[in-house]
Amino acid sequence: MAKKGSKDVNGMKILPLYDRVVLKRQEAEGKTAGGIVLPDNAKDKPQKGTVISIGDGHVTKDGKRHPLTLKVGDHVIFSSYAGDEITVGDNEYLLLRESDVLAVY
Repeated sequence: MAKKGSKDVNGMKILPLYDRVVLKRQEAEGKTAGGIVLPDNAKDKPQKGTVISIGDGHVTKDGKRHPLTLKVGDHVIFSSYAGDEITVGDNEYLLLRESDVLAVY
């Protein structure tokens, strides 16, 4: 049985701890607005993604846990240097703190 804030990814569960979230980064654009096809090494990594899994929440100094505001499936914009890239199977994900997420769209 999957935990509330988790999602099976290729038969594996990614369960981030505390205030961390796992994102699937949006695919990079293959063409410019003018129609020029970009090679893989010229593509910028998008700062948008989809929440795959969330942690249990923030723990305050008095030991109380406050749930995260993000939910699995949210589409988010995050800071360009946020988080750590992780690989699970053949897929790449981004593990970051909820505070690194700038907006939900």
